[in-house]
Amino acid sequence: MLLTVLNVVVGGLIMGGIYALISMGLSMQYGVARILNVSHGEFIMLGAFFTWALHTAAGINPLLCVAICAPPIFLLGFALHRTIYKRLRDVTRVSGLFEGNAMLVSFGLMFVIKNIALMRWGSSPKGYSFMAYSVEFGGAVFSANRLLVLAFAVCVSAAFYVFLNRSRLGKAIRAASQDAQAAALFGIKINRVMAICFGIGALLAGIAGVLLSMIYQINTAMGMNYTIIAIIVVVLGGLGSIPGSLIGGFALGLIGSVVAYIEPSLQLVAYYVIIMALLLVRPKGILGR
Repeated sequence: MLLTVLNVVVGGLIMGGIYALISMGLSMQYGVARILNVSHGEFIMLGAFFTWALHTAAGINPLLCVAICAPPIFLLGFALHRTIYKRLRDVTRVSGLFEGNAMLVSFGLMFVIKNIALMRWGSSPKGYSFMAYSVEFGGAVFSANRLLVLAFAVCVSAAFYVFLNRSRLGKAIRAASQDAQAAALFGIKINRVMAICFGIGALLAGIAGVLLSMIYQINTAMGMNYTIIAIIVVVLGGLGSIPGSLIGGFALGLIGSVVAYIEPSLQLVAYYVIIMALLLVRPKGILGR
């Protein structure tokens, strides 16, 4: 019984770490730039496929792929905001209208990125083997790659949290998320900060994609499922709250692991039930303002 609990908990923490990365990225994009990025999952897919291509074609270690893939994905997110979303904000003065239009644009980006990936890599699942040997932990047996994914996700999440709270740019990002107009009056370049936030959100999604490719098969249609999970976690933690996304990611991972142990087909159903219950009881989420 104890081994079963340990398996379920560790499995939940592994997925929770990935969910936290994904949702922190989406929370950055919405909390500062006010963009509910429905194409968020496609950046996860890009990170996964870039890693698969580099590993299978050139034999590059997937962990090194984080350093190789992260900068281009960040620049892609940064460029998308500076070109498309900044222009959309300039021509849409009403905040509520901008959020709706931005979400529609992100739907378009989702289909564009997905179809480009489909033409390049096809629709069949892809995968590779990396550190697939077993490791004993507390009497239970786990795949080494899954434990590595958990450790890496926790380290990236912790580093990102320190960056937001200690660095000058992180403080500017937090100021912009609280009140963009007031932050601008204090000399913060809001458009630049928003573009950086969108790029960081894409970067975190790309890193999550790298980690996912180490433990699961990937396909070009995988993005939407993870976008849905990210939205659920962001609402669970509180819209725009980075600590809330971190807590919500691990909480949802643990809940999903328990439900998957009982009945795997009900995992996504459980996520929807949680979000509906939360919206009725506490609409602002765990740490929402």
